[in-house]
Order: sequence, then C-alpha cells, then structure tokens
Amino acid sequence: MSIVAGCDVGSLTSKAVIMKHNKIIGSFILRSKPRPRDSADAAVKGALDAAGLALEDITYCIGTGYGRDRMAFADHSVSEISCHGKGAKWLLPSARTVIDIGGQDCKAMKLDSDGQVERFNANDKCASGTGRFLEVMANVLGMDINELGPLSRKARSPITLASTCTVWAQADVIKYLNSGTPIEDIGAGVNTAMAKRVAILANTVKPEGDVLMTGGVAKNMGVVATLEKLLGLRIKKARRADPQMAGAIGAAVMAYEEITSRVLEN
Repeated sequence: MSIVAGCDVGSLTSKAVIMKHNKIIGSFILRSKPRPRDSADAAVKGALDAAGLALEDITYCIGTGYGRDRMAFADHSVSEISCHGKGAKWLLPSARTVIDIGGQDCKAMKLDSDGQVERFNANDKCASGTGRFLEVMANVLGMDINELGPLSRKARSPITLASTCTVWAQADVIKYLNSGTPIEDIGAGVNTAMAKRVAILANTVKPEGDVLMTGGVAKNMGVVATLEKLLGLRIKKARRADPQMAGAIGAAVMAYEEITSRVLEN
C-alpha cells in the first residue's frame, strides 16, 4: 500500500493527515502540547487510529509547521508556506489566492496553476490578525472561540475597537462588557477588527482569481463575511476537507508526489 502522511505542528493546534492514492483516509487535530514532538506523535497516532493503520504502514511522511524538525517519524520537512499552497490547491484546484490565518501568524499567498507559491506576505510579529487575537477575545467574553463567528449575524450595532493591538483591544472589550453592551455587538466588533487587519495583509499580494481561506479562522463566518466586503471578492469555501488541515494536507500531497516520482523513475 502506498500510504503517506503529512503532519503540521502549529503553535496552537497540531494536525495530521493520512492519504492513500491522494485521498484522505484518516485525519486528526489536537491542541498543541508544550513539546512539539509530543504534539506530532499524538496527531499522527490519532490519524492512524482513524484510518485503522499503524506507523509501520506509512511509506513516506513529510512534516511542516514550527515543530517540523522535531518529528522523529518524518522522512522530510517542508516550510509552512509551501505546504499551505499545496494544501490549498488540493482543497480547491482553482485557487489562485490563499489567505491562511494560523494561531500566531497570518499569510497571504498567490499561487500558480500548479499550486506553487508565486508571491506571499506574512505577519508573524504581532498577535493581531491571528488566531491568538480571537482566542484572547473569546476568553475575555467567556466563550469558546468557535462561538465568536455566529455572533456577527445576531449583532444589531457592532462596536468599533479603538485598536487592533491585542492588549489594547482586550481592555476595550472589557470596557464594553462593563458598560452593558450586548455580547453579540462586541463579538461582531472583534470579528470586524480581525478582518480589517487581515485585509491589509491580503491586499499586499493583490488578490485575484478564486480566493480560498485556510486555517481555523476560515470557519469563523463573521470574519469571512467582513473580509469579503473589505476585499470586494468572494471567498470560496473548502469542501473536500476541514480548511484548518490545509498544511497537513499539503505535506501529505507532497509525500504522495515524492513516492509517485520514485515509482516513475524506477
């Protein structure tokens, strides 16, 4: 069996995908542990269990993410940018612009027709515009981060945060909470602040063609809807798999391409 794997160890979550003939047969996601190696081991074990396989069944594995060099089982490591581009291409073959919002960074990429990254820009110096920003705000609001997105639909008068800096925005949210502002309006304001920050980054690569959003924030409908308005473009949904798995999927696709090329050479 030509079973391949991709593992993406991020700062907030770790993901693993098992593929056979370029199709996902197992996947797993978990909150990252303090040690990247432990995160990678747990993610791959979860994906293997889902596929009903053992580690010995994997022919080739590629690791990515900030913990990519700490995976004892990986045959090779590849940068996040390349894996997310490849994963986006697998999720939506027509994608030409990709916006990926991870736990502690945000990336905007332009792809060629083969899914190779032609141009990119990233914010990895500041928490605003990243999943961490939403996580902090959700904690202040006393809710799970996944509950933030639906709030935008219920809002009647969304607030405007004075700053997108995570520290100052946190103080702003507390002020609105203490003043009795409806939580829906505060949540919608948080989503809008996030979208504004991401739009600035996305515009630096001049988005065009089909736009795909990946990462956990792609599942926040409030951020996505506001981002569409700010960019003046429709953001297409990933339907083949969870968009949060894009990096791991890209790594698995690269692993599949590697063993396929070896077969052709022989």
